[in-house]
Amino acid sequence: MNEIIPLSTPPPDLIETPRLNLRKPLVTDALSVYATYSRDPEVSRYLLWRADQTLDKIEEFLTRALQSWERCTVATWAIILREHNSLIGMIDLRLEGEANIGYVLARPYWNRGLMTEAVQAIVDWALSQEHIHRVWAVCEVHNTASARVLEKVGFRREATLERWMVFPNLGEAPRDCHRYGITKEEKGE
Repeated sequence: MNEIIPLSTPPPDLIETPRLNLRKPLVTDALSVYATYSRDPEVSRYLLWRADQTLDKIEEFLTRALQSWERCTVATWAIILREHNSLIGMIDLRLEGEANIGYVLARPYWNRGLMTEAVQAIVDWALSQEHIHRVWAVCEVHNTASARVLEKVGFRREATLERWMVFPNLGEAPRDCHRYGITKEEKGE
Protein backbone atom coordinates (compact mmCIF):
# COMPACT_ATOMS: atom_id res chain seq x y z
CA MET A 1 0.00 0.00 0.00
CA ASN A 2 1.25 3.46 -0.87
CA GLU A 3 2.07 5.92 1.86
CA ILE A 4 -0.55 8.60 2.42
CA ILE A 5 1.13 11.99 2.49
CA PRO A 6 -1.21 14.77 3.65
CA LEU A 7 -1.25 18.06 1.80
CA SER A 8 0.74 20.81 3.45
CA THR A 9 -2.11 23.23 2.72
CA PRO A 10 -5.81 22.34 2.79
CA PRO A 11 -7.59 21.90 -0.54
CA PRO A 12 -9.81 24.77 -1.63
CA ASP A 13 -13.44 24.53 -0.55
CA LEU A 14 -14.47 25.76 -4.01
CA ILE A 15 -12.98 25.47 -7.49
CA GLU A 16 -14.88 27.22 -10.26
CA THR A 17 -14.86 26.25 -13.93
CA PRO A 18 -16.85 27.79 -16.79
CA ARG A 19 -19.87 25.52 -16.17
CA LEU A 20 -19.23 23.95 -12.78
CA ASN A 21 -18.65 24.68 -9.14
CA LEU A 22 -16.56 21.99 -7.46
CA ARG A 23 -17.27 22.43 -3.77
CA LYS A 24 -16.56 20.68 -0.52
CA PRO A 25 -19.41 18.21 0.02
CA LEU A 26 -21.96 18.41 2.80
CA VAL A 27 -23.61 15.52 4.62
CA THR A 28 -26.88 17.09 3.50
CA ASP A 29 -25.86 16.31 -0.11
CA ALA A 30 -26.80 12.69 0.57
CA LEU A 31 -30.35 13.10 -0.71
CA SER A 32 -29.13 14.64 -3.99
CA VAL A 33 -26.57 11.85 -4.45
CA TYR A 34 -29.26 9.27 -3.72
CA ALA A 35 -31.73 10.81 -6.15
CA THR A 36 -29.26 11.69 -8.90
CA TYR A 37 -26.85 8.81 -9.49
CA SER A 38 -26.04 6.43 -6.62
CA ARG A 39 -28.69 3.84 -7.51
CA ASP A 40 -28.16 3.91 -11.28
CA PRO A 41 -26.59 0.57 -12.35
CA GLU A 42 -25.11 2.14 -15.48
CA VAL A 43 -23.37 4.83 -13.44
CA SER A 44 -21.98 2.35 -10.89
CA ARG A 45 -21.04 -0.30 -13.46
CA TYR A 46 -17.30 0.50 -13.36
CA LEU A 47 -17.21 1.82 -9.80
CA LEU A 48 -16.38 0.20 -6.48
CA TRP A 49 -19.87 0.33 -4.99
CA ARG A 50 -23.09 -1.36 -5.93
CA ALA A 51 -26.18 0.48 -7.12
CA ASP A 52 -28.12 -0.54 -4.01
CA GLN A 53 -26.98 2.47 -1.99
CA THR A 54 -29.14 3.58 0.93
CA LEU A 55 -29.38 7.11 2.21
CA ASP A 56 -27.58 5.99 5.40
CA LYS A 57 -24.65 4.56 3.39
CA ILE A 58 -24.33 7.77 1.42
CA GLU A 59 -24.38 9.86 4.60
CA GLU A 60 -21.64 7.61 6.04
CA PHE A 61 -19.57 8.09 2.88
CA LEU A 62 -19.96 11.87 3.05
CA THR A 63 -19.03 11.89 6.75
CA ARG A 64 -15.86 9.88 5.98
CA ALA A 65 -15.08 12.19 3.06
CA LEU A 66 -15.27 15.23 5.32
CA GLN A 67 -13.07 13.56 7.95
CA SER A 68 -10.46 12.79 5.27
CA TRP A 69 -10.75 16.38 4.05
CA GLU A 70 -9.89 17.64 7.55
CA ARG A 71 -6.84 15.33 7.64
CA CYS A 72 -5.86 16.60 4.14
CA THR A 73 -5.51 13.00 2.88
CA VAL A 74 -8.48 12.88 0.49
CA ALA A 75 -10.23 15.87 -1.04
CA THR A 76 -13.71 15.13 -2.35
CA TRP A 77 -15.66 17.77 -4.21
CA ALA A 78 -19.35 17.75 -5.14
CA ILE A 79 -19.76 18.61 -8.82
CA ILE A 80 -22.42 21.31 -9.09
CA LEU A 81 -23.83 22.33 -12.47
CA ARG A 82 -23.99 26.12 -12.25
CA GLU A 83 -26.86 26.41 -14.71
CA HIS A 84 -29.29 24.72 -12.30
CA ASN A 85 -27.21 24.79 -9.10
CA SER A 86 -27.67 21.01 -8.96
CA LEU A 87 -25.35 18.26 -7.74
CA ILE A 88 -24.48 15.99 -10.69
CA GLY A 89 -21.49 13.99 -9.43
CA MET A 90 -18.39 13.82 -7.27
CA ILE A 91 -14.66 13.91 -7.86
CA ASP A 92 -11.88 13.14 -5.42
CA LEU A 93 -8.15 13.34 -5.08
CA ARG A 94 -6.60 10.66 -2.86
CA LEU A 95 -3.05 11.21 -1.67
CA GLU A 96 -1.49 7.76 -1.97
CA GLY A 97 2.19 8.44 -2.63
CA GLU A 98 1.23 10.58 -5.55
CA ALA A 99 -2.26 11.91 -6.16
CA ASN A 100 -4.88 9.46 -7.42
CA ILE A 101 -8.08 10.80 -8.95
CA GLY A 102 -11.54 9.23 -9.12
CA TYR A 103 -14.90 10.51 -10.27
CA VAL A 104 -18.57 9.79 -10.91
CA LEU A 105 -21.16 11.65 -12.98
CA ALA A 106 -24.93 11.21 -13.24
CA ARG A 107 -25.96 9.65 -16.55
CA PRO A 108 -28.06 12.60 -17.88
CA TYR A 109 -24.83 14.65 -17.92
CA TRP A 110 -22.64 12.19 -19.82
CA ASN A 111 -21.09 13.17 -23.18
CA ARG A 112 -21.17 16.92 -22.53
CA GLY A 113 -17.52 17.42 -21.58
CA LEU A 114 -18.49 18.17 -17.98
CA MET A 115 -16.32 15.47 -16.40
CA THR A 116 -13.38 16.50 -18.57
CA GLU A 117 -13.85 20.05 -17.28
CA ALA A 118 -13.95 18.86 -13.66
CA VAL A 119 -10.93 16.54 -14.01
CA GLN A 120 -8.95 19.31 -15.73
CA ALA A 121 -9.63 21.69 -12.85
CA ILE A 122 -8.63 19.20 -10.16
CA VAL A 123 -5.49 18.11 -12.02
CA ASP A 124 -4.48 21.75 -12.57
CA TRP A 125 -4.92 22.47 -8.86
CA ALA A 126 -3.15 19.26 -7.76
CA LEU A 127 -0.11 19.78 -9.97
CA SER A 128 0.21 23.37 -8.74
CA GLN A 129 0.89 21.97 -5.24
CA GLU A 130 4.56 21.80 -4.24
CA HIS A 131 4.60 18.14 -3.19
CA ILE A 132 2.39 16.68 -5.92
CA HIS A 133 4.46 15.81 -8.97
CA ARG A 134 2.16 13.27 -10.59
CA VAL A 135 -1.54 12.46 -10.75
CA TRP A 136 -2.66 8.98 -11.73
CA ALA A 137 -5.89 7.06 -12.25
CA VAL A 138 -7.02 3.60 -13.17
CA CYS A 139 -10.05 2.51 -15.11
CA GLU A 140 -11.36 -0.92 -16.04
CA VAL A 141 -10.14 -1.80 -19.55
CA HIS A 142 -13.65 -1.66 -21.06
CA ASN A 143 -14.49 1.72 -19.51
CA THR A 144 -13.76 3.69 -22.66
CA ALA A 145 -15.66 6.78 -21.52
CA SER A 146 -13.44 7.21 -18.47
CA ALA A 147 -10.34 6.54 -20.56
CA ARG A 148 -11.40 9.28 -23.02
CA VAL A 149 -11.84 11.78 -20.17
CA LEU A 150 -8.32 11.10 -18.91
CA GLU A 151 -6.80 11.26 -22.39
CA LYS A 152 -8.54 14.59 -23.16
CA VAL A 153 -6.95 16.08 -20.02
CA GLY A 154 -3.51 14.88 -21.15
CA PHE A 155 -3.05 11.66 -19.18
CA ARG A 156 -0.95 8.96 -20.83
CA ARG A 157 -1.86 5.30 -20.64
CA GLU A 158 1.15 3.87 -18.84
CA ALA A 159 0.28 0.22 -18.34
CA THR A 160 -2.35 -2.45 -18.17
CA LEU A 161 -2.59 -3.87 -14.68
CA GLU A 162 -3.72 -7.47 -14.82
CA ARG A 163 -6.39 -8.61 -12.38
CA TRP A 164 -5.95 -5.31 -10.54
CA MET A 165 -9.30 -4.47 -8.96
CA VAL A 166 -12.69 -5.97 -8.18
CA PHE A 167 -15.63 -4.06 -9.63
CA PRO A 168 -18.55 -5.58 -7.71
CA ASN A 169 -21.07 -4.77 -10.44
CA LEU A 170 -19.04 -6.83 -12.92
CA GLY A 171 -18.44 -9.85 -10.69
CA GLU A 172 -16.21 -10.99 -7.86
CA ALA A 173 -13.01 -11.65 -9.83
CA PRO A 174 -10.38 -8.90 -10.10
CA ARG A 175 -10.41 -7.25 -13.52
CA ASP A 176 -7.74 -5.72 -15.70
CA CYS A 177 -7.32 -1.94 -15.51
CA HIS A 178 -5.48 0.64 -17.54
CA ARG A 179 -3.27 2.92 -15.47
CA TYR A 180 -3.01 6.52 -16.62
CA GLY A 181 -0.73 9.26 -15.37
CA ILE A 182 0.26 12.87 -15.90
CA THR A 183 3.20 14.78 -14.43
CA LYS A 184 3.97 18.44 -13.74
CA GLU A 185 6.37 18.43 -16.66
CA GLU A 186 3.74 17.11 -19.04
CA LYS A 187 1.29 19.81 -17.92
CA GLY A 188 3.95 22.48 -18.12
CA GLU A 189 3.71 23.27 -14.40
